Amino acid sequence: MNQIFSVVVHKEKKYYVAECPEVGTVSQGKTIEEAIKNLKEATELYLEEFPLKKVSKPFISFFEVTLYDKASKAVRV
Repeated sequence: MNQIFSVVVHKEKKYYVAECPEVGTVSQGKTIEEAIKNLKEATELYLEEFPLKKVSKPFISFFEVTLYDKASKAVRV
């Protein structure tokens, strides 16, 4: 039986890190494709040992924050 999971990928220094939010598995690779391939393998191995009873799809959204440079954080008296 096949099941579709989500993947979130971000870059950390030299590697791409891939995470499956539904399962909590994480892997990495030199390319996005390699990171996802490694995540798929890690997730399959994890689910062999710890099968999920119910999977809920994550809600993905975005939010905006205001960034301040260090000079504007200085406390003025």
